[in-house]
Amino acid sequence: MDPNRTEQLPAPGQWTTGFYDCFEDQSNCCYTCLCPCATFGLIAEITDKGTITSTTACILYYAMGFAHCLYGATYRTKLRALFSLPEQPYSDCFAHSCCCLCAMTQEYRELQNRGIDPAIGWQANVEKCKREGLKPPFSDQGMDR
Repeated sequence: MDPNRTEQLPAPGQWTTGFYDCFEDQSNCCYTCLCPCATFGLIAEITDKGTITSTTACILYYAMGFAHCLYGATYRTKLRALFSLPEQPYSDCFAHSCCCLCAMTQEYRELQNRGIDPAIGWQANVEKCKREGLKPPFSDQGMDR
């Protein structure tokens, strides 16, 4: 999170970015188009609070072939639960089945908009929060694993 940032983090219960707003973050959009399994891995590591590494999640996503949409949908469901987000504009399974790229870029942006940098991984986000004296964006018992 930017220490000069003065606005509050978004409240739970509402998406901060649209499903089709892929080009709000053009670099992530291109990265996701070229290597969707890598973006998925970054999202999964954060969503699972570090219990799975981005590399492991990436490999599992890739290895699942056409079933990757079901695996992706489970992580979209977990992400929505963390922030009490509605299942819209589509169901999680439909979003990952029909346009997994739109779904993943939205999930990635959502994490960023809530003060988390998926690109640096779970542990680096934990350390960053501690260093900056910030309250973790989501946590049951602190941001430690």
